[in-house]
Amino acid sequence: MRTERPVTNPLTAVRNLGILAHVDAGKTTVTERFLYLTGSTHKRGEVHDGTTVTDFDPQERDRGITIFAAAVSCAWDGHRVNLIDTPGHVDFADEVERSLRVLDGAIAVFDAVAGVEPQSESVWRQADRYGVPRIAFVNKLDRAGADLDTAVASIRERLHPAPLVVQLPIGAEDGFTGVVDLLRLRALVWPDTDGPVAEVPVPEGLLEEARRRRRLLEEAVAELHPGALEEFCAESTLSAGTLGAALRDLTRTGDGVVVLCGSAYRNRGIEPLLDAVVAYLPSPSDVPPVRGTYDGGEQERAADPQVPLSALAFKVSAAGTGRLTYLRIYSGAIERGDTVWDPGARRTERIGRILRVQADRHERLERAVAGDIVAVAGLKSVRAGSTLCAPDAPLVLEPPAVADPVVSVAVEARRSTDTDRLTSALARLAEEDPSLVVRTDAETGQTVLSGMGELHLEVAVEKIRLATGVEVDVGRPRVAYRETVVRGVSGFVFRHVKQDGGAGQFAHVVLDVEPFQGCDFAFRSAVVGGRVPQEYVRSVEAGCRDALTDGPVGGFPVTGLRVTLTDGVTHVKDSSEQAFRTAGRLGLREALRACETVLLEPVAEVTVTVPEDAVGTVLGDLSARRGRITASTTRSGSALVTATVPLAELFGYATRLRSRTQGRGTFTARPTGYAPAPGGVAVAR
Repeated sequence: MRTERPVTNPLTAVRNLGILAHVDAGKTTVTERFLYLTGSTHKRGEVHDGTTVTDFDPQERDRGITIFAAAVSCAWDGHRVNLIDTPGHVDFADEVERSLRVLDGAIAVFDAVAGVEPQSESVWRQADRYGVPRIAFVNKLDRAGADLDTAVASIRERLHPAPLVVQLPIGAEDGFTGVVDLLRLRALVWPDTDGPVAEVPVPEGLLEEARRRRRLLEEAVAELHPGALEEFCAESTLSAGTLGAALRDLTRTGDGVVVLCGSAYRNRGIEPLLDAVVAYLPSPSDVPPVRGTYDGGEQERAADPQVPLSALAFKVSAAGTGRLTYLRIYSGAIERGDTVWDPGARRTERIGRILRVQADRHERLERAVAGDIVAVAGLKSVRAGSTLCAPDAPLVLEPPAVADPVVSVAVEARRSTDTDRLTSALARLAEEDPSLVVRTDAETGQTVLSGMGELHLEVAVEKIRLATGVEVDVGRPRVAYRETVVRGVSGFVFRHVKQDGGAGQFAHVVLDVEPFQGCDFAFRSAVVGGRVPQEYVRSVEAGCRDALTDGPVGGFPVTGLRVTLTDGVTHVKDSSEQAFRTAGRLGLREALRACETVLLEPVAEVTVTVPEDAVGTVLGDLSARRGRITASTTRSGSALVTATVPLAELFGYATRLRSRTQGRGTFTARPTGYAPAPGGVAVAR
């Protein structure tokens, strides 16, 4: 069903979407089929053969997983589809976060056997945070044990949207050959060999079931959509046009999720999925104007090429062959040679080449306009999360959130002569991936690389080796501990007095410190009568934030507390903002030593899939790793065990699990926060 309709590519004919899913659900295969069916490629790429367009990095092809978000573009039915294939492994969730920040819609891919898996839920919640409309594609219906209804039930139970199933499979498992389109009550069938989809009448044996499911779909849509309800009450049915329009509205508001099905590997169900992308997901003109701030004021800019430029950099590729910055243009336009303003860095940049990206290949453009996702060469200091705007119309857009690293390793060049090259490579890595943090340990002098997990750090180190040839020695991974207050203090008095010639320093503060679960740190002032001027109050807060970097238990960052400034005293000559900032910092440190504090360690939700005969072994091993079992179920002959396990106990678990299950066990781990570490309590003195 390839189309020869020309691409007019106005704003309404653009779709910016991402593919989201748990690892191995088939995201990259879906992307490859999109490229093949739209004529962007002439051969179907396969993950297992290492021939995919989007998984072009050597590590991605060796490991068989997506590691780096890759952008591609194709044309379908007169529309330009800009697509980002995102990673499914939890260690690379930050790549998903940055992609979702700039997307207008998404396809969530689910395994028809496994249904909603841990990372499926994580990426779904990420999309919720950015309000990204989604449609769902239940993949791998040709697998043994595949069941559309079970997968849809897991979507309803774990993700809590209203799933609106618009297709009925024809055949099951190896016999899956096509789908029934419930909107138009027609059958779409794919041949065993490579060939176009055929539209045929609904098989007689499925006609009654198709009509029943069409009725259920009408009722579900009527419950959610006022316009559809009006027609349903008047006519007792919904026309295909009304149903399609209602599905589009419900998708874009997030009140419903259209569910399609197929088998991407066998090339079945992809054309209807592309049609659904065009029909239901929004164009840049359908989403609200982008909001930004400047000098304390808020502004809106519509997706219009004629208004001033606003664009967000969401990815930087700092390869040795050249630096590319990936932009989502929200308003205005850019041309080669234009000068743009980076308000974060407070400097101008010059646009070099403008490129339409096809993974690792590029097509030169002379101009890019609102709604486009492009790469730009020539920008020197722009980082992921930076805003670019017109110099005479400054605006700062909200950057994507960056997660705090949870695992660290010490790295050093094996040969001392390679130290400078390693330092440069690490700086380039941190520039490309904001979730990687490079720092120097103040006590040991070691270079410490921190990231989101073992695999994340392993990939980063391997990338350095492949790109530069530098051999790197890596220390044992360490987790990022935190400290928190479990019993606070009230009325803690701290006086800072310093007199060593010239102007002195004087600040007197009284602090209350208490546990606070609402956020990492909260500060408030209860000072009355102007005993502490407002500018000094802000200095006390800044000093308290300085004190959070090292706690009394083990010198780890402190979180989960609220500090209240209840009173203070100033000196007419010696009080200053610096004096009160010092008092806040030293005073909170002393107050924390008087509190009861506890050491926190990061924990992860682990889902282990093993043969039923290995469940006992796995449960025993998880218990030995201080794991707390939360669920154990059986599905299609395999057992799924879910447990909460300290992240520090998961190092090397993959190897241990394989050895204990003869290579048949797999697991996924999703960080879920922090929990008290055993023996990590400091009692108030």
